[in-house]
Amino acid sequence: MSRSIRTSAAFAALALLLSSCANQDSEGGATSAAPEAGELPVQTSIDVPSDALKAAGDGKAKCAADTTIAYIGAMTGDNAQLGINIYNGAQLAINEHNKANPDCQVKFKKVDTEGDANKSTGPVTQVTKEKNVVGVVGLPFSGESKATGSIFEQAGLVHITPAATGPALSQNGWKTFFRGLGNDNVQGPGVADLATKLKVKKVFLIQDDSEYGTGLFQTAKKAMGADKVAGEDKVVQKQKDFSATIDKILKSKADAVFYSGYFADAAPLNQQLVGKGFKGTFIGPDGVKDDQYIKLSGDSSKNTYFTCPCIPGELIKDFSTAYKGVSDGKEPGTYSVEGYDATAIMLSGIDKGKATRPGLLDYVTKYEGQGLSKKYKWDDKGELAELPVFGYRVKDGKIVSVGEL
Repeated sequence: MSRSIRTSAAFAALALLLSSCANQDSEGGATSAAPEAGELPVQTSIDVPSDALKAAGDGKAKCAADTTIAYIGAMTGDNAQLGINIYNGAQLAINEHNKANPDCQVKFKKVDTEGDANKSTGPVTQVTKEKNVVGVVGLPFSGESKATGSIFEQAGLVHITPAATGPALSQNGWKTFFRGLGNDNVQGPGVADLATKLKVKKVFLIQDDSEYGTGLFQTAKKAMGADKVAGEDKVVQKQKDFSATIDKILKSKADAVFYSGYFADAAPLNQQLVGKGFKGTFIGPDGVKDDQYIKLSGDSSKNTYFTCPCIPGELIKDFSTAYKGVSDGKEPGTYSVEGYDATAIMLSGIDKGKATRPGLLDYVTKYEGQGLSKKYKWDDKGELAELPVFGYRVKDGKIVSVGEL
């Protein structure tokens, strides 16, 4: 368990669900509200470690006037909100840094890929040609990360993805690639853990045709075990009619569905599923965990739980308050904190005089320190050792955390 985010709810006072009492963890700094019968308890707060990196630094930094960090990823498109969450977190870090450091005003460049792997290579290539860009936050999605990793590598440009979870991304030998969260080899077992906590007997598994959805489907299926899988099916992105898949789900007698894909397609799927009389639980991963899912799915979303290797930023009081200043008053979303942490790490390197591509790459490679979300220290493949996965659910029209799985 991450020492930075211990959840105090011990999931077992529930007769149907768990085996110990919900209480206050004297070490951990998270508290839980009392759950309703048959539900996982809701996590209500998170304490940040005192040594967590803050983007402001010591206020003494000096750097060239054109020093730039870029965000590259979705700003428009069906699943753009996941990218918006990240660059808002990054923007907050930049703002805090520049306010505190008058002699180092780091610029922030945002470039849209629409989250489309086929459209991502052009923007990435353009940014790598801009020599004042010394580090990149992004790309959010696994498909576009796969398509562009070699471009960053050739340019020697360090990039930290706060969201792309495809396990194979770190197996390409890229020295410029760093992942700021657990990959799907971690999240897949988290799906199985959540199903177990919910006392689910049979799960029907569905994957979309994205790089992300395909990979996560396999790791979740493996972790679930054959005895728990009621059936499986494949769909495609932007699909409108899910009746064939829904027929298979209903015939399987599954009491839960796991959808491996993104919220833009998960919402109509679940809406149609509930409309056909499905009474069970709908489980989505980080790609589904977004307020847009609730807006698109409507009242049917109340049956939904999520997994995510992301910390619930809305439960970090100071961060949430500051974040609303860059998001038109909206609470932090999926990967907002991870976007902040990734940017803060790069800013700390710049503050220490590593404001060139080789210098910042070397700094991130050797970096070790506590962030808001977790401890950051990468191995030679760009993977982290500390890999918490959280559970979430829809309650009263909002996504709320049920703690670390």
